[in-house]
Amino acid sequence: MSTNKPNSNMRIDYSLIFILLLLGIVSCFAIYTVQFQPSVPSTYDASGLVIKQIMWYIAGSMLVVLIMLMDYDRFRQISWILYGFGIVTLLMIFFNFPAPIIHEANNARSWFIIPGTSTTIQPAEFMKIFLTVILAHIIVSHNEKFKTRTNQTDLWLLAKLLGLSFPPMGLIAVQPDLGGFLVLAAIVACMILVSGIRWRILFAITATVTIIAGVIVFFYINYPDATRDVLYNVGFKHVESRFLGWLYPETYGDSGYQLTRAIMAIGSGQLTGKGYADIQVYIPERHTDMIFSVIAEQYGFFGASFVVTLFFLLIYRLIHIGLQSNDPFGSFMIAGFIGMFTFQTFQNIGMSIQLLPITGLPLPFISYGGSSTLTYLIAIGIVLNIHYRTKEYMFD
Repeated sequence: MSTNKPNSNMRIDYSLIFILLLLGIVSCFAIYTVQFQPSVPSTYDASGLVIKQIMWYIAGSMLVVLIMLMDYDRFRQISWILYGFGIVTLLMIFFNFPAPIIHEANNARSWFIIPGTSTTIQPAEFMKIFLTVILAHIIVSHNEKFKTRTNQTDLWLLAKLLGLSFPPMGLIAVQPDLGGFLVLAAIVACMILVSGIRWRILFAITATVTIIAGVIVFFYINYPDATRDVLYNVGFKHVESRFLGWLYPETYGDSGYQLTRAIMAIGSGQLTGKGYADIQVYIPERHTDMIFSVIAEQYGFFGASFVVTLFFLLIYRLIHIGLQSNDPFGSFMIAGFIGMFTFQTFQNIGMSIQLLPITGLPLPFISYGGSSTLTYLIAIGIVLNIHYRTKEYMFD
C-alpha cells in the first residue's frame, strides 16, 4: 500500500537566495564604477546611489521575510484589492492628481514623488505583481468551475484575462511607458500560454497579432506621414525615433547616440575586459538602462557571460519551483514572474547590443532603481514562499 504522507520538512531555496546575493553584489559594483567613466555628470553621486541601492535591497529583503511569514494563498484572497489599488494609482498618474506629488521625467509622467524627498515610486512596477496575482486567481477559479473544457469556456477565460489586462496596460502605455507596457504583455502572454487554453485558439491569437503587426509595418512603409501622425496622436511619438535610432544609429545621432556608445563600450571590453574602474566610454544614464555595458566594458565577454549565466540560473530555478509546486495558484503566479524576468532580461541585454530597440527597461536586480528592485524582490519572496510550502509526497 502506497503512502501519501506529506513531507513536513518545509525548505528554503538557498540556491535562489545565493543567486540574488551575487546579482546584488554585481549591481553595487557596477553602479559605483559608473563614476569613473569620462564626462560623468557632477550630479552623479556614486556612493550615495550605492547606499540607496543597498537600502532598497534591505527594504526588499524585509518584505521577503514578511511574505515568508504568511501563506501565499492570502494573496489570492486579496487579489481584487491589490488589483484595484494598482488601477487607482495608475488613474491618479493619468489624471495628474494630486499634482504636487506627480513626477514627470524624460517626457513621461510615471512616478509619485515622496514629499520633502527626491525618492520616487513608480506604480507601473508594482502593477506587474498585482496583475500576475489577479490573473493567477482568475485562471484557477475558472478551471475549478469548468472541469470540462470547451471552445466556449476557453474563450470565456481568454476574455476575462484580456479584460483585466487591458486597463493597466492602456494606462501605462499612455504615460507613455512602452517598456512597462511590453512587460505586462509578456506576463499576460506567458500566463495565457500555461492557462490550459486550447492551442488552436492560441494559434489564432498569434496569427492575428502577427497580421496586425504586418499591417502596421505595411502602412508605415507606404504611408509614413499618416502612420507618424497616428503615433503622435496616441502619445507614442517617441516610438518612431527609437526604431530609427535602433536600425540606423549612426544616421539618427540623437536617437541612436546611447546605442552607439553602448556598442562601443561593450565591444571595447573584448574577451577579458579593461579591468575594474577602467571605463573610457561615456554613456548617459548608464547606471539604469545601460548597466550591462558597464559590466561588459570592465570585465569583457567573461564578465558579461557570468551575468547572463546568473540570470539563466535564476530563471531555471523559477521554472523548477513552478513545476514542483502542487498548487495551481502558486504555479500560475510563478509562470507570470518567469515571463517578467525573462522578457526584461532579454530586452535589456538585447537593446544594449542592438538586438532589440531601446525601451528604457532596467536589468532586473542590477540596474539602479527603488520601485523595480522592490518589485523583483517581492516576486522572489512569493516564489520562495511557494517553494517553502510545497509538500512532497512519496510515490507522487
